[in-house]
Formats: sequence, structure tokens, C-alpha cells
Amino acid sequence: MECIFCKIVNKELPSEIVYEDDEILAFKDINPKAPVHVLIISKKHIGSVNELKKEDKDLIGNLILVAKNMAEKTEINKIGYKLCFNVGKGAGQMVNHLHLHLLGGWTESVPKHNI
Repeated sequence: MECIFCKIVNKELPSEIVYEDDEILAFKDINPKAPVHVLIISKKHIGSVNELKKEDKDLIGNLILVAKNMAEKTEINKIGYKLCFNVGKGAGQMVNHLHLHLLGGWTESVPKHNI
């Protein structure tokens, strides 16, 4: 498969992984838009939110819970953060693999933590 995120899941490409379990992988974005910018992806290849099926509802919940835990770990939960699914090229989706952006840390009042 030519999907760059599938290659990261399969450890064929390097990434700075900050979380992994049986169904989810989280890694630092190589082109961050915030002091904390983590991509949380499904290990199962799903092109986008548009391709979700009813049986994927637990996976989506788990993606959001992983994002919440990453926000707590980096302490950006204390001042706020963004969660974003880009769906399609018109919305800025650059990789056709379901992924959730966790963005935050824009203020100096939160300590800078490495995940």
C-alpha cells in the first residue's frame, strides 16, 4: 500500500511515536502548526471520516480519548487545545488516512513538555 501513514504504522518509515496500542498510533507532526501538534491515527486504513462505518464508532471514541490523554500528558489541557479532523482535500486533508490533529500549547503559561 502506498499510504504514508500505513507505512508509519508498519514501521517502514520513521516517526516520533508518542503513543501506541493495538488500534491507534500517535506521533508528532513533522510540520507542526502549534507547539504541541500530534497526529492520532487508526492503524486500520480508513481514508477519512467519510469512509467510517457503524462498526468504527468505538475506534473514533478511542481516537478522541487518546487525544485527551495526550493533552493531559503535555498539560495543554490546562489552557485549551484543538482537535481537528480534516475531511477531503478541500478541507486540508493531505493524507488519505483517518487522522485526528491535537494542537495546543500556544501560551507561555503552560510548561513545554516533551511527550
